[in-house]
Amino acid sequence: MRVALIQTCTPATPEAALCHVAPLVRQAAAEGARFIATPEGTNVLQRDRAKLLDLLTDVDEDPVATGLRRLAGELKVTLLIGSVLVRRADQGFANRSLLVGPNGEVEATYDKIHMFDVDLPDGETARESHVYTPGDKAVWADGGFGPRALGLSICYDLRFPTLYRALAKAGAKLFAVPAAFTRPTGEAHWETLLRARAIENGAFVLAPAQGGRHEDGRGTWGRSIVIGPWGEVLGRLDHDAPGVLTVDLDLAAADRARAAIPALRNERVFRGPETERASALAL
Repeated sequence: MRVALIQTCTPATPEAALCHVAPLVRQAAAEGARFIATPEGTNVLQRDRAKLLDLLTDVDEDPVATGLRRLAGELKVTLLIGSVLVRRADQGFANRSLLVGPNGEVEATYDKIHMFDVDLPDGETARESHVYTPGDKAVWADGGFGPRALGLSICYDLRFPTLYRALAKAGAKLFAVPAAFTRPTGEAHWETLLRARAIENGAFVLAPAQGGRHEDGRGTWGRSIVIGPWGEVLGRLDHDAPGVLTVDLDLAAADRARAAIPALRNERVFRGPETERASALAL
């Protein structure tokens, strides 16, 4: 299976974002990719909350979601829109992945579970939970790789390994991790965490990223990457500029890795630390 990751520097309006990402998707399809994935926030990146909320619409009205669905149908490819920032039916907001089939229809959706609520050492702060309603359900899909083979996640989810373990034990052999990592956390942790999730679960990791200096002033790390189930880097972009990364995957490699290190079978249920003893040690 030939896959492609799209690296973008998404603009601050959905209309501009579609003009930015669509040519890259066309390039990926022209290079023979049958599965194409875009980063988190493919439809808009805007740090000003008031401006952002004015731009967010229902997913069926978002220019990027609707435009890329049409493009997937035209190109006859499976397209994972890594995430679009959209209005929910309850008038809240979601950070949502859309898996679009070659007919242009949405085959699966996933709402980001873990909210990026942090205070970084460089003084940068983020409070995703002040805007988005977190998801509460892990999602796997076919994606052209086989039943339940593709596990969905978004960016900060990467730091919560139990999500990926649950997906792997449900049958996922590939993890999608579309992201918009900050530059400090990307430089320090991006590749290490991605390789860890691959090795722990004997799974491929497909991580398309935002990269560069955006119109709203933020900087993102880029370095989109594909990692094999033995933890090996199968392809990467060594920069943060917009681009396309195309890689051929041998899907049987996941079975070989899991046969060699059967961690999914060997995992055991255990009790947590005893509360009283933990309290005594704390004293």
